Amino acid sequence: MKLAILFLLLLPLCLAKPFYQRGLFDFMLEDEAGSGTPEPTAYPPMPVCPFRCQCHLRVVQCSDLGLKEVPKELPPDTTLLDLQNNKITEIKDGDFKNLKDLHALILVNNKISKISPGAFSPLKKLERLYLSKNNLKELPENMPKSLQELRAHENDIVKLRKAVFSGLNNVIVIELGTNPLKSSGIENGAFQGMKKLSYLRISDTNITTIPKGLPYLLD
Repeated sequence: MKLAILFLLLLPLCLAKPFYQRGLFDFMLEDEAGSGTPEPTAYPPMPVCPFRCQCHLRVVQCSDLGLKEVPKELPPDTTLLDLQNNKITEIKDGDFKNLKDLHALILVNNKISKISPGAFSPLKKLERLYLSKNNLKELPENMPKSLQELRAHENDIVKLRKAVFSGLNNVIVIELGTNPLKSSGIENGAFQGMKKLSYLRISDTNITTIPKGLPYLLD
């Protein structure tokens, strides 16, 4: 009888599973598996600097590279774009389509003879535009109303239409020296409404009379 009772007491121990010592790593795995933590957020890739150009602190320098056109895929946060000393012949619509924060554009010493009417339209914050030492016969219309400084000396400019400066009421500096521009090539009222204009350089041109409609700051 005693033997039967002892057998019944030992039976549960024999049927029990062996004891397994769990470590901290096991609990960490369980916690990670059941935490429901979302996957890391996938951030968009950083803007790529155009080939051979240098990009730093929103300044893109693509000068002296022998470029024949404006580079594609310019970083959209660019504030200064330097394209001087290249071989660019034309500025097309869409060349600056994503550069809404651009403040300064340097196109000096290229071979630009044509600028499409809407090329500068996206540049709502452009303040300084440097077009000197190119082959332009006329200045483009539809320049940004935010423009404060325009330099276009040493071109082939022979005509200055009234529409070129229409609405450019924030312009302070205009540089047109060393162009074959004549007095007859300046339309009446070309400078009308430019009340902030305080510097106008037209030396080394064929202008023989003072243009009409200049603001009082130049009188």
